Amino acid sequence: MSDPRTARARGTAIEQIAARWLAERGLRLLGRNQHAKGGELDLVMQDGDTLVFVEVKHRETTRYGHPLETVTAQKQRRLVHAARVYLARQQLSCPCRFDVLAVIGTPPALTFEWVKAAFDAF
Repeated sequence: MSDPRTARARGTAIEQIAARWLAERGLRLLGRNQHAKGGELDLVMQDGDTLVFVEVKHRETTRYGHPLETVTAQKQRRLVHAARVYLARQQLSCPCRFDVLAVIGTPPALTFEWVKAAFDAF
C-alpha cells in the first residue's frame, strides 16, 4: 500500500508541471487546488477573456486505461459544482470552460494530451 502523503506530493508536483506547461501555451495561472464542498478544482487559469477550470489527470502508463477515461459524468458534475462555488465566491461572471489535461509518464519524461472544452456545465 502506498503512502498517501507520497501520492499527494507526486500529485502536487505533476500539477505544478502541468501549470507551467499550460502557461507556456498562453494560459495564466489564477489558482490551484480550489476546494468546494464535494469537489476540488486542480487549476484555475485564464485564457484571454475565458476562465478555464483544468482537471489534471496523471498516470505513469496507460496499461490500465488512459487518464482521460477517469473524468466520468459524476466527476464532471463535481467539477461543475466546484466551479459554480468558485465563481460565486469570487463574484465573477465571465465565459468559462472545462479542460482536461492528461499527463502520462514520470518526470522528466512526460507526455501531455490537452482537451480544451472537454465537457460543458449541465
